[in-house]
Amino acid sequence: MSEILSKQQLKSKETKAKIFRAAKHILQKHGYEALSIKNICEEAGVSNGSFYHHFKTKDDLLSYYIEEQPNINPDLLDIPKSADEVKSAIVYVYLNYVHYCQELGVEFMANYYTPNPLIRTERPYPIVTVHNYLQKCIGAGIISPNQDIEDITTDIRMIVIGNVFEWCLKEGNADFEGNMKRSLESYMNGV
Repeated sequence: MSEILSKQQLKSKETKAKIFRAAKHILQKHGYEALSIKNICEEAGVSNGSFYHHFKTKDDLLSYYIEEQPNINPDLLDIPKSADEVKSAIVYVYLNYVHYCQELGVEFMANYYTPNPLIRTERPYPIVTVHNYLQKCIGAGIISPNQDIEDITTDIRMIVIGNVFEWCLKEGNADFEGNMKRSLESYMNGV
């Protein structure tokens, strides 16, 4: 049953979406250097107060921006029939993340990861998805990993961040998708 939103809640949600779209437009058209609160507010047609009502800082907005990547269809992460299907599903989640990073662009991702690593959330969307999926697969007896689930998701997160950094360091001239797929598959084969 979906929650019915008040007029004020709807307006607030619409304002947040306008700010988000404005930031995305500025990033895509003008790059990270043009992304300022002033420019975001002008582009969105909102006041600075509205911005600060929804986001503490520009970095808070950037963190939200990363978290709002396209979600994976939950049907694709149903209980698999085999360990190979588990591995394929996990790789699929992160290839989706690769495509989102590519959409955001090298400049955005490099700036997201380097200016202030504290803006990143501890458990971003892909890791939570994979963690929950692994729990479901272990509970169903599909897989019996030889490591703790927290260690597995930490290792995967480090592999993913390493691939993002490599892609950024090479200014987009790396086989981002191929490297991500290969390194995750190699890791998952050992787990």
